[in-house]
Amino acid sequence: MTTTTPRGFLILHGWQNHRPAGHWQHWLADRLTERGHAVAYPQLPDPDDPALEVWLRELSVHLGALDAGRERVVIAHSLSVVLWLHAVARGLPGLDTVDRVLLVAPPSGPVLARYPEVEEFVPPSLDGLTLPSPTRLVAGDDDPYCPEGVQSAYGTPLGLTAEVLPGAAHLDLDAGYGSWPSALEWCERADTSFTVRPVQRP
Repeated sequence: MTTTTPRGFLILHGWQNHRPAGHWQHWLADRLTERGHAVAYPQLPDPDDPALEVWLRELSVHLGALDAGRERVVIAHSLSVVLWLHAVARGLPGLDTVDRVLLVAPPSGPVLARYPEVEEFVPPSLDGLTLPSPTRLVAGDDDPYCPEGVQSAYGTPLGLTAEVLPGAAHLDLDAGYGSWPSALEWCERADTSFTVRPVQRP
């Protein structure tokens, strides 16, 4: 199946994510590819013990590979949301070539600081940080990795109104997000409203 407006997507995973086939990001990459889009869903190095500098270099490489002839879209989940914010704070080349961004379920700084494997990812100062692309911020209202709430931790300092989904937790496999239809809809129509994943009936 093809679409009349092919786009280029970069999908970025989080900590300890080995891109399992059941995760909504994997599902999304497959659906977008089927629809004729160019999709990069890379396995970032050492996902169990990631290094910020290494992930930033990987991000730079993959941004540079996005097709300049298409609308360019970045979708980041969990730790990669914070990776994206570090990239913005540093002015990583290529950020200004991205047309829109979806940031999903970022973990809070205090939570990251509790884990030696990811403590260097603790977010940079967000006050006054200007996001270079139109950005949507989505999270669950009960995310255990952001107990402060996404609006206070990220939305307000970034000047964004977070879209908070009831009962969605960390929007991961444990929360039942093996698919996420409204994320697919947003990929092809930027004004889509995000909704919780439909309940699966036996």
